[in-house]
Amino acid sequence: MTGAVEGGRAVAGGATPLTLLYVPADRPDRVTKALASSADAVLVDLEDAVAPSRKDEARENVAGLLAAVSGRAVQVRINHPGTPWHADDVAMVAVLPVGVGARVPKVESADEVRSLAAALPGRALHLLVESALGVERAFELATASPQVASIGLGEADLRSDLRVDGDEGLTWARARVVVAARAARLPPPHMSAYTNVRDLDGLAASCRAGRALGFCGRTAIHPGQLDTIRTAFLPSSAEVAAAREVLARVGDAATEGVGAVALTDGTFLDVAMVERARWVLGLASAR
Repeated sequence: MTGAVEGGRAVAGGATPLTLLYVPADRPDRVTKALASSADAVLVDLEDAVAPSRKDEARENVAGLLAAVSGRAVQVRINHPGTPWHADDVAMVAVLPVGVGARVPKVESADEVRSLAAALPGRALHLLVESALGVERAFELATASPQVASIGLGEADLRSDLRVDGDEGLTWARARVVVAARAARLPPPHMSAYTNVRDLDGLAASCRAGRALGFCGRTAIHPGQLDTIRTAFLPSSAEVAAAREVLARVGDAATEGVGAVALTDGTFLDVAMVERARWVLGLASAR
């Protein structure tokens, strides 16, 4: 992960990550295993996964384990500014290799994003929206700094704030953050973790529903979830074939000087279909 800033937006570099594995920072053995796992990115957690009494120990673990990390997409989820651990978390992340991103929970204010960007210059910021106010300000947050590399939802806290239980109550918020990310020229958001680690069928169904809304990839809390997530978000062989046909037809039309082009199923091509086909093939070829 480079953490570089390109074209006015912070980018992680390499292929779009489909699997992002959370691991508690107070368990160095698990962090080491996560770094060696098949996850596209590792999310070392100083926040919810770590008890208050172990925050300092966890931070020391991160400083040691990630001091020389390279060639691996890694983010550190820090504690919110309203907590007593935030300042020390930021100071620790500031001395890590710049390719290590900061995962920022409970974001509600663009000023907060800009302040963090100033404290962590050149480092990718990955924002988590976890309240109704954050959802309302999604686009403002996504465009608060060129260092913002992604925006997504923290759904456990959001459910509590919205006082909803089922997924139905989150549909609008999910769509809102997908639109905000796209409007801000950020990658599609990743879905929040599916907390039942044994229910792989439910995980797959949930991923398919999220993919239909425009999400791409998902965070995981157990390595056993990674393959299911990756399979759900990778283009199928039929989708890849359809994308190739779209681009082939466009190329043939350009060669022959033809304006209107129809696919074998009778669908007429337009510019949006071409862009989508390139995205599908790019996603498939990077795996």
